[in-house]
Amino acid sequence: MADADPESGISADGSVDRMSGFVDECQLNVRGGDGGAGCVSFRREGPVVMGGPNGGDGGKGGDIWMVADHNVASLLAFRDHPHRRAGNGVHGKGKDLHGKRGGDMELKVPEGTIISDMYAGDVLGELVHHGDRWLAAAGGRGGKGNARFLSNSRRAPTFAEQGEYGEDRWLKLELRLLADVALVGFPNAGKSTLISVISAAKPRIANYPFTTLEPNLGVVRLDETTEFVVADIPGLIEGASEGRGLGFRFLRHVQRARVLCLLLDLASMDETPIDEQERVLLHEIGAFRPELLERPRITVATKADAAPVPDEFVADGVDRFVVSAVTNDGVRPLVGRMASLVHEARLASPMAEETVILRPQPVGSRVERVGDNEFRIHGRDAERTVALNDLTNVDALAYIDHRLERLGVDKLLARAGVEDGDVIWIGEFSFEWRS
Repeated sequence: MADADPESGISADGSVDRMSGFVDECQLNVRGGDGGAGCVSFRREGPVVMGGPNGGDGGKGGDIWMVADHNVASLLAFRDHPHRRAGNGVHGKGKDLHGKRGGDMELKVPEGTIISDMYAGDVLGELVHHGDRWLAAAGGRGGKGNARFLSNSRRAPTFAEQGEYGEDRWLKLELRLLADVALVGFPNAGKSTLISVISAAKPRIANYPFTTLEPNLGVVRLDETTEFVVADIPGLIEGASEGRGLGFRFLRHVQRARVLCLLLDLASMDETPIDEQERVLLHEIGAFRPELLERPRITVATKADAAPVPDEFVADGVDRFVVSAVTNDGVRPLVGRMASLVHEARLASPMAEETVILRPQPVGSRVERVGDNEFRIHGRDAERTVALNDLTNVDALAYIDHRLERLGVDKLLARAGVEDGDVIWIGEFSFEWRS
């Protein structure tokens, strides 16, 4: 058996080395910082006979933000370190000293990153442009100190709130490269050579299939006002849309391209005629996303220096070019046509207006019957009231009862038909109802 080529990224059995430096899909666990606990404290000074409460509030936990950065090329940073946690808030202290807020965390991701819920699959955010930000995990609220519970009926509160836990969630990150032109072709069709000639990109080039194991981006600059981005997509083979070869792992990067450029290898016509190459490429692209076939498209016969061009290829229609990246024959007209189609596509799809998506938390409470004699109360305020307070403190329990009554929970339970002896759940806390 032949030895593996360590530089190519292909093992001896032909499988792709998963230690490649480009990662375009990963899982990420983010957790906001926990809020600091409030403090129970009273003034203790010589001249003061009966000092009032002066416990400070706990600090809020840090948030985790995801930020698009054009200096980041892939999701490699999250492959081996999928857990990220923001700083916790500091507990409050006496003398009305509030705890420090936990430090926020910013996670830099490439432009074109799509964020979705790992379990539900719902798309949560899309960071397309440099500087776009999305709140991945909110930090927990800091608990109130006992000074905040002072009232005419409660002159010496002996309780304070605990800090709220930070938001904890699993996300799926998927990168779709932002490019104006996508070079699509069979393995070893000359995509890397072409992009190295028309741009400053320096991809790996070798005379064997699957040299490119990760997409390469190159900027083509014609003058001070005309430039566009070209993406070299790793080679596709028949069945790629079903997972063969490098599979549809890299087909996703074609989705954002304004123009598709199909590269047909003249040097391999003895094995696969160029009309068959074109048929397979179009079939795989259409099987992956049928709408991609409606994009502007250029068809290019490459390696004209190595083999003759069939007469029927040029006579087949417009936007067909014959090039040799080695001798530069035909490259200039091809780049000019690319620039023209990109310009037309940009005019046809103007910049989208800035959109702000608001996802407000549900307001109010509701009651759900979860068993013959069990009910569960849903509602952020009601759940927070129970979760943040000390259930072993008599004063805290009295405050919880008063607070739930103010939220209208008693009336909701009465309407739901709760009877004495029924079990009521609020979060992880349960109690037996007594009217």
